[in-house]
Parts: sequence; C-alpha cells; structure tokens
Amino acid sequence: MIEFGHSSHVGLRREHNEDTYYADPELGLWLVADGMGGHEHGEVASAIARDTLIEEVRKGTPIGRAIQLADEEIIRHSSRRAEALPMGTTVAAVNISGDQFDMAWVGDSRVYVWNGVLKQLSQDHSYVQELIEQGAITAEQARTHPHRNVVTQALGVTDPQNLRLETITGTLQPGMQILLCSDGLTEEVEDAQIESILARPELSAQECVDHLILAALDGGGSDNVTVVLIRRR
Repeated sequence: MIEFGHSSHVGLRREHNEDTYYADPELGLWLVADGMGGHEHGEVASAIARDTLIEEVRKGTPIGRAIQLADEEIIRHSSRRAEALPMGTTVAAVNISGDQFDMAWVGDSRVYVWNGVLKQLSQDHSYVQELIEQGAITAEQARTHPHRNVVTQALGVTDPQNLRLETITGTLQPGMQILLCSDGLTEEVEDAQIESILARPELSAQECVDHLILAALDGGGSDNVTVVLIRRR
C-alpha cells in the first residue's frame, strides 16, 4: 500500500509560485517541477512539464522519454511567444508500478530515499555541484555560495542534444519513503533535519510534508517550496 503527502508554498519572499507538482497513486506518477523565467514563464513551463508527463505516462511512455517530450513541448510553446524571455523548469519525477520505481530528473529539484537513513538519489545539475565534483568547494560551502541557484540543465532552455536526463530504477521496499522536492526546501533545510522528520514514526506522510514546509519557512522561506512524499507501507 502506498501512502503519500504533498504540498506547495509560495515562500516568504516571492509573489508567485512557479513550482508545480502532481501526485496520483492510480497512475503511479509523482513529480515536482520548479519553473524559472518569472511569472507567466516559469509557472507555464512547470505546468507544461506536469501535463506532458501525465499524458505520456498514461500512454505507457517510460518516464525518461516522457521528460524528453516535455522538454520539446516547452521549447515549442516558448518559440510561439513574442517575448524573448526563455521559459524553463527543473523536474524530478517517479513512476511506481507494483513495487518497482523508475525515477528521472533534470536540474536541481531532488529525489531522496529514506530507508532508516536519508540518501539523495538524484544529483543536482548545478554550477555548485560541478564545483564540488572538481574539488573546488565543499558541499558545506556550496550551501552559501553566491551562485548556488544557478542550474546547468533545465527543460526548455538546455539544447535538447545536450540534455542530461538521468534515470534510476529500483524496488520500493515496505517502510521505504521517496521524497521529491524543489530547491526551496533544500536551500533552507539541511539533510539531517529532513532525515529527522522522516524518521518520526508517529507522523503520517502528509504530516511529514507539512513539517518540512514549515521548516523551510522557519529557515527563511527564500523561494517557493514544494514537497511530495511517497511511503510504502
């Protein structure tokens, strides 16, 4: 049995919420998309990503291919607009069938798994992650780096030929939890605090999500924050 929770908050410093998400146990699809490009651009891009993934997964399209098609759809939509402003979005999505999951992501929205301990499965497509991999800065320094919000990959803005779509498959064991979130959570809440909230057995999945959103707001709420939590009973 799958239990899940979900929520999105505009945060404390933004006027509009450019994040979007989807949670549907019947379709077996959960996703978070963090739009960029400003009001009427970012929120449009993230909504196109969501709607395309829903449509494609319903047809049986694998999650990775569905994200590629979402990228193409955002580029098509953007090319029809008069403004020169690009529209883009990150995406982190999980498709669950039975006890098997397929996940894919582009950008810095994250996928974590909790199975007694918290582990980040996705790897940020971001400038600071590249610096970490080069050994130029530490993960701790990345948290306060002035360019920590610069993504190197996003749907709608990266050349489709260079899109680094990454996928992971696995088995969702009883007691495991999968967390999808926009960077509005991880910007304000450290992994150790996320882990401590997910480890509380008395909390439902929705209560965990609510606690995580509150923690992000307590941390400053500098960005839109979206959290989706899936738990196998």
